[in-house]
Amino acid sequence: MIRIVDKSACCGCSACFNLCPQKCISMENDKMGFMYPSVDMEKCVGCGLCENICPSLKKGTIGENVRLITYAAQNPNDVIRQSSSSGGIFTSLAQYILSQNGVVFGAAFDRTFRKVQHVAVQTSQDLYRIQGSKYVQSNAGCSYRTVKEFLEQGRLVLFSGTLCQVAGLQAFLHKDYQNLYLIDVVCYGVPAPKVWDAYIDSLEKKYNGRVTKVSFRDKRNGWNDYVISVKFDNGKEYVNCRSDDPYMRGFLHDCYLRPACYQCEFKGLNRASDITLGDLWGIDHIAPKLNDDKGTSLVMISSERGKLLFEKVLSDMIFQMVKIKEVVKYNPAIEANIHTGQNNIAFEKDFGNKPITALLNQYCSKSVIKKLIQKIRTAMKHR
Repeated sequence: MIRIVDKSACCGCSACFNLCPQKCISMENDKMGFMYPSVDMEKCVGCGLCENICPSLKKGTIGENVRLITYAAQNPNDVIRQSSSSGGIFTSLAQYILSQNGVVFGAAFDRTFRKVQHVAVQTSQDLYRIQGSKYVQSNAGCSYRTVKEFLEQGRLVLFSGTLCQVAGLQAFLHKDYQNLYLIDVVCYGVPAPKVWDAYIDSLEKKYNGRVTKVSFRDKRNGWNDYVISVKFDNGKEYVNCRSDDPYMRGFLHDCYLRPACYQCEFKGLNRASDITLGDLWGIDHIAPKLNDDKGTSLVMISSERGKLLFEKVLSDMIFQMVKIKEVVKYNPAIEANIHTGQNNIAFEKDFGNKPITALLNQYCSKSVIKKLIQKIRTAMKHR
């Protein structure tokens, strides 16, 4: 049976929870809001299925996918690209699946915007729910079981998530479905749900309203200088650049990432998914002709199935092939793990003992030098 001795050994994919035939495994929150499996020993029969399918225990991804081709790509629809984190390619792929009476799974905020969970979308009208980045770990819940139900019905299914979630789904299914397409997003690491909940609570108190919309990648100032924006039901809005927003600073300072993210077993060029999507950072060096500051997607094709899916929408895209070595150079999160978890350990120790804004400012303040550099860059930009 599953036993969490070291938290860094569990990515929280929920495969064991979804598979357990006795339903004796529940996913319980720790202090930071990260979910870990907990076994009800009175129900457990010791079948060992949970350990046998755990992707973290297997120390590697499922499958032998080999990258075939890498693109820089943009959706030509400016409205779609403006509402997307990067180039709007996920929207095109999802719309194609939906047009074939398929189902698309992705991460969505709940109605309070305090939690992120995986949901199934079956109409274009609901696709907005899973568009855009969410810098909070998503709760997979029972989504793997639902994916299997749709697959068994013969419907096309597109599942998008982090690499560990993709590996968790593959482990749960334990077989290859020709009607399943897997997309992972380039992942730096997943932040703690309870930190986000506390931060939203602080914003609602400050602005005296309930959150009605959150954008971690608001492009009103462009793709390169994106901001985080939060709208409230009283008409007020919070807007701040990523280097000034306390929550984003904490994320980039590695203050509250999941322990498993520091030794992720799933990163690398041999991906478990069919397609990898991300931002094409370094675009000025990799594909300068595509840099209009509205967002450009990195698209890594890792399987023949992924290649065939991408070709369904390629004719409608603005794209060019790029070299993977150059892409990794400017997008190290594709292969490299975060170096240390020291900020994480100290932050977790103090979390809950101080107001969240005070805690974030304590651990994630910008140095005087960084502030000076930012002012210089801003001044030069507007010369």
